Amino acid sequence: MGGRIASQIAANGVDVNGLFFLGYPLHPIGKTDQLRDEHLYRIKKPMLFVSGTRDSFARRDLLEKVVSKIGSNAQVHWIENGDHSFKTPDAKTGSIDTLQEALASLIDWFQMCDTCGCSSEQEETTQPEEA
Repeated sequence: MGGRIASQIAANGVDVNGLFFLGYPLHPIGKTDQLRDEHLYRIKKPMLFVSGTRDSFARRDLLEKVVSKIGSNAQVHWIENGDHSFKTPDAKTGSIDTLQEALASLIDWFQMCDTCGCSSEQEETTQPEEA
């Protein structure tokens, strides 16, 4: 399932621990006036957007504005010179390097979520009362 559909499902009440987006399609190509962001503001779980600085589906200034509006539970990691698939003009090492960078940012985000407790629900246990 793609990130856009997953985020719509989460925004409609399905409980998730968090969402990560690998190339979120913020707008159709060339149609920056048609943002696909309204549902994102209803999600109160951690979100990580990994996006290329040359992504034709997510102009950098627009995605930064959306992430800022979402607030502290959203972050963005930019893949320098990456397109929607994180490919760079450097065909020799661009794809491998950018995919490794995207994976590293995702691992860091998972570890951060694990540290703050947002990646798993903590079960409440009731201690028996002593007589």
